[in-house]
Amino acid sequence: MASPKVLCDAIVIGAGIQGCFTAYHLAQRGKKVLLLDQFLLPHSRGSSHGQSRIIRRAYCEDFYTHMMEECYQLWARLEQEAGTQLHRETGLLLLGLKEHPEFQAFQATLSKHGVAHQHLPPEELKQRFPNIRLPGGESGLLDTSGGVLYADKALRALQDVVRQLGGVVQDGEKVMEITPGLPVTVKTTSRSYQAKSLVITAGPWTNRLLAPLGIQLPLQTLRINVCYWREKVPGSYGVSQAFPCFLGLGLDQAPHHIYGLPAGEYPGMMKVCYHHGNNADPEERDCPSALSDSQDIQILGRFVRDHLPDLEPTPAITERCMYTNTPDEHFILDRHPKHDNIVIGAGFSGHGFKLSPVVGKILCELSMKLPSSYDLTPFRISRFPGLGHTRH
Repeated sequence: MASPKVLCDAIVIGAGIQGCFTAYHLAQRGKKVLLLDQFLLPHSRGSSHGQSRIIRRAYCEDFYTHMMEECYQLWARLEQEAGTQLHRETGLLLLGLKEHPEFQAFQATLSKHGVAHQHLPPEELKQRFPNIRLPGGESGLLDTSGGVLYADKALRALQDVVRQLGGVVQDGEKVMEITPGLPVTVKTTSRSYQAKSLVITAGPWTNRLLAPLGIQLPLQTLRINVCYWREKVPGSYGVSQAFPCFLGLGLDQAPHHIYGLPAGEYPGMMKVCYHHGNNADPEERDCPSALSDSQDIQILGRFVRDHLPDLEPTPAITERCMYTNTPDEHFILDRHPKHDNIVIGAGFSGHGFKLSPVVGKILCELSMKLPSSYDLTPFRISRFPGLGHTRH
């Protein structure tokens, strides 16, 4: 005999950082919320695990820099509520040629929004950070408010706060079927649930859930190499030496950004990664690496050799992470075109963690049919040709 249906105001599928912040905002508004995850928590199968992420106000796009203002406030509020440090300010150094269009776009956005930053010409950059080599005469832009978010700690803290606010977190329950309607019904491997609204924040599994609901989003799942490089002299690139996070723009003929965080997660090792990866099936993310994986690591190795001479140029540890990318690398934050009590948050494209406090707020507002706090034009499904309506 089937187990009884459990009724609630909202169900959130996917207990990564976006789903957790959505549940947090719903619970804060007194809603009875259920947060579901197919894996036992904590797990490393998705996009929100690992010890660290970069937080920054520096973006080319106005709308992200605008959203980050409130994100900083909400991260600080979560720190207070959780009673634990979730963020460390290190600064974020944008590294590139000053005539590079992206470098100029970052500078323009920082200036426009009044974000504290410093322009560091090559000579000043060498003085400030002597263990960065500048083979191409690169300049720096320092977003002084940038830093490190402690990702695993943030995720655990958020899940705890959701429970304290009366939310229910159910892990190890895979969603088998979604039946639209009012209420919407979600059937898992364990039981059925009903709710007034449903929010899908399922990362690489989003399209599998949406297929029976008549829509497929242009999402690409990538497997990313997360590489840690050993310091030749321990402490050279550590937080204790005031070494910042960095983002390399158009360096070493790399078509995508290279980014790094000061040594901390693993003693004596710096995290330096390539903001791109290779097509992957989320069910097979731990399969042997593709040849193109090694090409990405070669790009990183050249960057480390040329720009960070006090690191060994071969990674000591390589871990895996998943990105779910949209074609324009902007998020999808919208309602299902046909079922307006089903809300979709997807395509966070490897830069969603820092923005998750506001993303969760937006998804909460969409779920509750409240006016949005932000202009959602950049995030609508209808920006993709042929979408914004269902297939029949």
